[in-house]
This record gives sequence, structure tokens and C-alpha cells, in this order.
Amino acid sequence: MDYELKIDVSPVYELLDSFMLYVTRKWISNLDIGPDWVRDIDGRIPPQKKAALLQAAEWPFEDYDILYAWAYTHGPAAKVQLFLEDMESATVEEWFELAAPYLPDFTLEECRRIKNGYGPLLRLWHEQYFRHVEPKMLPLLIEDASEKKLLQSKMDPGALIEYASGGVVVEDIPELETIVLLPTVHHRPINTYCFYKKLMLVQYPVDVPVENEDEPPTLLLRMTKALSDPVRLRLLRYVANEPKSLWEMQSDLGQSGDILMHHLMMLRVAGLLRIHLRDADNERFSIRPDGASELQMFLESYIHL
Repeated sequence: MDYELKIDVSPVYELLDSFMLYVTRKWISNLDIGPDWVRDIDGRIPPQKKAALLQAAEWPFEDYDILYAWAYTHGPAAKVQLFLEDMESATVEEWFELAAPYLPDFTLEECRRIKNGYGPLLRLWHEQYFRHVEPKMLPLLIEDASEKKLLQSKMDPGALIEYASGGVVVEDIPELETIVLLPTVHHRPINTYCFYKKLMLVQYPVDVPVENEDEPPTLLLRMTKALSDPVRLRLLRYVANEPKSLWEMQSDLGQSGDILMHHLMMLRVAGLLRIHLRDADNERFSIRPDGASELQMFLESYIHL
């Protein structure tokens, strides 16, 4: 695979992550922060400002692909304040020129809508929430990214991507020139990815220190919950020999796409599935062999075997 692998720790991505999750509530029940995080913020933000933020719930989810591309164009370790100031002061034409190389179908009209719509709301989100949590999260992101950078000289890029993300396998994509690994706290434990023309952004969950060693590790709980359902156990057996697409699963297993995606998400967050990517519309799933060994390791460690 002939691409350059980069590792970035810009908190701008985390600003966008947290805003997107609060506004859309996407995946929230599968994330470590959970629905209680949303309720807690709802209780702390004044109603008028909450209503302003939730305007974005009706906007296209694909807008975030443009926002993440803009974050990337600001370079490694970009500062949140600078990003927000640029959204306010730079012209629509300047923002369009930044995104155009990555989004060939992007239009000036879309650019104007996104810049003028999200700019004030991201500023509001920063004031009401993100500036309070950034000092605590940034050291975690920096530490984890530093560990991954040390591994770059010891591991094949594809192996490092799969290891860091807990299961993202990038297959042969001829036009791909750059993959950027981005540690994230808010998206824990999900790995996410954005495809662009010659660029791919992969967000992976960072390790967060355990606060109470007497409690079962979160990963162990995720695994045991995922494996407690016979449907998910059969899914793992089905994908054990070769990667399968969602269409193949629907055809062979006779279940709807929505139900399968729910079970696949549970297995993903438990670190039991690999996702094979050829492009944005071609995902296949296979069992992640390391998942079974990690289950045994976490169980034995917790019960002191």
C-alpha cells in the first residue's frame, strides 16, 4: 500500500466530535460517555443557547465531512481558537479553496451555508462546553499519539492502523495518498473514518486510565455484553472464515440491515470485529482474532488468575 501515514493530535477534531455527538445524538448509546453526558450538558446550558445549538440537528450529516476536512487543512496540532477565528474572519472563497482539493463536488453555495451556519454554533459550543474539558482531554490525546508515533518505526502502516483503531483494515485503494490517525476521547470506543479524494481520516479511541481497579474494566464489560447475545455469537461464526459485506449478511442470514448494523456496532465497540475498507461504499466485516485473546487476558487479569 503506497500511502503516507500521519498521526495528528489537533483538539479541533475533538471540538467537532463533541459538537456532532451532542447535536445529532449519533451512536450515543454505544459510547462510553453515554446518554448521561447529553443530559448533563442539557442541564447546564441555558435553554436559549441549547435551542441555538440544536438547529444543526436538522442539517445534513455530511456537513461534518467538510468540517473535518477544514480541520485537516489547518495542519497538525492546530489550535481551537485559531480555527474558530478563521471561520469568522476568512472569506467563503478562502474556505472553499481549502476544501476543494479533497471534495471535488463541493460547491461555493454549500461552503457559504456551512461556514455561516456552523461558525457561530461552534463558537457557542466552545464557550458553553469544550473550553472546560479541553485541558483535561488534550494531555490524553498527546500521550496516546506519542505512543503511536513511536510504533511507526516498528510496525507496517496497515498493521499500525488496525492496532490503533482496534479493527480498521485499509485494503488496496489506488488513489489514496495519505491516511491520518487521530486519537479521540468523545468517540470512545468507536473507530470512525472519513474518505476524501486522496485522503482518509481515521479516528481511534484513546486509552483512558481506570479510576477504580475494583470495578471490571470497561472493555471486559463491552466484550461480555456483546457475547451474551446468541445472534452476535452466530454473526462472529459467520464472518470467521472470510470478510462479509452487509448485503451478503442480509442475503445469507435473512435479517434486516438495521438489525444487523445494531449487532455489528455492538461487536465493533467490543473490539471483536475488523472492518475492511476499499472505499466509502465498500465495507466488509470479519472476526478480529486478537479480540478473543484480549477477552481472556482482561478476564484473567480482573479475577487475578
